[in-house]
Amino acid sequence: MPAASSSGSARKSRSFPLAKTRSRKRKPQTFLSKIGSFGNIMQEQKMLKLGQVFLAALLAFISVLSAVADRAPGVTYDARSLIINGSRELLFSGSIHYPRSTPEMWGDILHKAKKGGLNVIQTYVFWNVHEPVQGQYNFNGNYDLVKFIKMISKLGMYATLRVGPFIEAEWNFGGFPYWLREVPNITFRTDNEPFKYHMKKFTKVIIKKMKDEKLFASQGGPIILSQIENEYTNVQLAYKTLGTRYIQWAGKMAVGLKTGVPWVMCMQKDAPDPVINACNGRNCGDTFTGPNSPNKPRLWTENWTAQYRVFGDPPSQRSAEDLAYSVARFFSKNGTLANYYMYYGGTNFGRTPSSFVTTRYYDEAPIDEYGLLREPKWGHLRDLHSALRLCKKALLWGTPTVQNLGEGLEAQVYEKPGTGICAAFLSNNSTRLPRQVMFKGIEYYLPQRSISILADCKTVVYNTGMVVSQHSSRKYHQSEIANKNLRWEMWRDNIPTTSDAPIKSKSPLELMSTTKDTTDYLWYATSIKLYPTDLPFRKDIIPVLQVANLGHLMHAFVNGEYIGSGHGSNIEKSFVLQKPIELKPGLNNISLLSATVGLPDSGAYMEHRFAGVHKVTLKGLNTGTLDLSLNGWAHKVGLDGEKLHVYRQGASHRVQWTKAKKHGQSLTWYKAYFDAPEGNDPVVMQLGTMSKGMAWVNGKSIGRYWSSYLSPLERPSQDVYHVPRAFLKPTDNLLVLLEEIGGNPEGVKILTVSRDVVCSFIHERDPVTVKSWKTNGGLIRTVADDMKPRAHLQCPEDKKIVKVEFASYGNPFGACGSYGVGNCSAAKSQKVVEQRCLGRSKCSVKVERKNFDKAGSLCPDVLKMLAVQVRCGDGKSAPSKAGEGRDS
Repeated sequence: MPAASSSGSARKSRSFPLAKTRSRKRKPQTFLSKIGSFGNIMQEQKMLKLGQVFLAALLAFISVLSAVADRAPGVTYDARSLIINGSRELLFSGSIHYPRSTPEMWGDILHKAKKGGLNVIQTYVFWNVHEPVQGQYNFNGNYDLVKFIKMISKLGMYATLRVGPFIEAEWNFGGFPYWLREVPNITFRTDNEPFKYHMKKFTKVIIKKMKDEKLFASQGGPIILSQIENEYTNVQLAYKTLGTRYIQWAGKMAVGLKTGVPWVMCMQKDAPDPVINACNGRNCGDTFTGPNSPNKPRLWTENWTAQYRVFGDPPSQRSAEDLAYSVARFFSKNGTLANYYMYYGGTNFGRTPSSFVTTRYYDEAPIDEYGLLREPKWGHLRDLHSALRLCKKALLWGTPTVQNLGEGLEAQVYEKPGTGICAAFLSNNSTRLPRQVMFKGIEYYLPQRSISILADCKTVVYNTGMVVSQHSSRKYHQSEIANKNLRWEMWRDNIPTTSDAPIKSKSPLELMSTTKDTTDYLWYATSIKLYPTDLPFRKDIIPVLQVANLGHLMHAFVNGEYIGSGHGSNIEKSFVLQKPIELKPGLNNISLLSATVGLPDSGAYMEHRFAGVHKVTLKGLNTGTLDLSLNGWAHKVGLDGEKLHVYRQGASHRVQWTKAKKHGQSLTWYKAYFDAPEGNDPVVMQLGTMSKGMAWVNGKSIGRYWSSYLSPLERPSQDVYHVPRAFLKPTDNLLVLLEEIGGNPEGVKILTVSRDVVCSFIHERDPVTVKSWKTNGGLIRTVADDMKPRAHLQCPEDKKIVKVEFASYGNPFGACGSYGVGNCSAAKSQKVVEQRCLGRSKCSVKVERKNFDKAGSLCPDVLKMLAVQVRCGDGKSAPSKAGEGRDS
């Protein structure tokens, strides 16, 4: 026992030397003994410090264990924000839809989204591509949802999964598979048992798939939010109490699947707890009335970066400044998640888009259809995200207040008392006039409709109306390799008569329920026997065929001859075709090819929509108007070329091809072979000389084209079509076009597209780039050498600046790709920029008078601007000519 006690005392002494309790008899100390005692004291103090360090480390470790216990995996929320694995986050999200690009493109697009400052990717789940046949599922190729979500996770980003399963999305039938329409007694999106059964079944399939792969944040995965239903408010009133009951059921059903992350409903004020209601729109900072419960955060699920386009539309645009203003406004009003719809739109391949929607989708997004950065939108938003992150502590933990600074002027302030953490948003909400405002004793300049972000309530780190990021201009270049041996052959599809069309009925059948969405096309055929006395005797009277069609498009043939086409529009699908025709005594065959251009994607009672031929009459006969609606009709689903798969490499030989004529007939198939274009730039087809139809490359559908449908600007809504590089082989690529009306295939060209023209347009009074600041404990500090505005230029990928095409310091004007010199320009502008930029992948040029005008004599009373335009290339060859076509 004594030994043990002594041993224990020794251990205690080593650990805590000041805790001695045993007394010792003092001895007289000599000089040497004093030195020895001093050494013992030093040793004891050293041990004490070690013990204190150990204790502190132990307490810190216990604290960490406690924090880890509190940070259970999963997502919760309160009125301030989502709380992800125990942490509050500012969430910058972008919509990227996996079926609208190829798996080979996903990585690059997602990487660019992350570089753009996003930390969340949002996608819909597309029911009709995953379950095209009831009970048969497809998650392969560009429908590989799991692969897409895992790629998001690998980049360290979060995901929002919009299960729907109704999605709208300008997608065929709003994402519903066609077979759902034929379920007995079904009514979509209401308190209807057949619909709820199938909706729940598919939702459970998706949730199980995500759980099995451990993709929810509660399992350590990236998915932090799921969405059930979509913008149901738009149709809810049509279903009355059945709609109210349905939305309550949908919320309860979703929550019951226990994903460990919250569910959201966009544009749904009565979203049942705990489902979060979110905003869709262009300006949710002002239009969103807020969550329907005080403990829910403010979420913005769709901020429209432009406008999707339909055939017949003019170009759509939304400026980088307006988009940035809307996001800054939302975050200044307690918003903590904003999603760009779309951040990358991509391509509607095949027959996937809804009624009249173009193949190109949201090309005006920060990343364009081809996966190229659309500047300055991408860069200006990237800088906004950086500026908001500088304000993170203030926004998530500060106390918000609002100060009125004058008419249309205000300051939204977030401050954490006693810490120095403070952020302010100074807003000029006037759409016309710039303003000077006083805030905390300092004067600030605010352009019209802009917000300045003050990350410390003093320093402007960003203004939504002052673009300091670079610009770019998109150009198309004709490929020498691909067009070198482009030789066209043709084959005309068959025009059936009543004897060739197998489906018979007294009157014309409804198109959608007959084709079952297996094709766009349905033939209607009838015949009429006429006697010479039935035909007009006068030469100035010609019979007229009149066809009332419920939509969307129709081509008419009489006795095998094409007589004309008619179509509706996205607003009014139905139309009436009236064409003069030539009839003969005896039997006359009338063949009508009716077509849809995508199925509807929105509105109440979608299962009851109709299309196709409705009423047919002949006018101008001696016997008067003749109604053929009950004349007896024969129908044929699809075209022979479709059934024979003539667009595929191994099947095109099934028909007899001949050398193509310059201007072909209606309903003609064309084919040619081409080699893959040089380089690695994206590939497109120029189809402006064609009319209406569909294109395939190596058997893969590029989508519908409709070059003859002109916008109010007298130009096609779309005349270039994306061909992903993943679709191509090095040589002998089969290109097939189905032309419905008649076009000139000789005008079809294979092009490459680039954004190698990079520009900057900087004003002397612009703020420096937001990269000039960093945060330290919630306080900002400068990391730049100086605080002068600069023109920053960077080439895409591995390219370098090979030419300075324009440079002017003074008062230049114009836009990237078309700058002009004003009446005040420094003579050495070009030389200064060339010295700093030529041969480099990136460069910056300080917007400072001494760089361009040492004497200070250049227009001394004019505030100066610097406009620069450079061309990027690989440096191995001369830059390609810019005359092949350009757009913004």
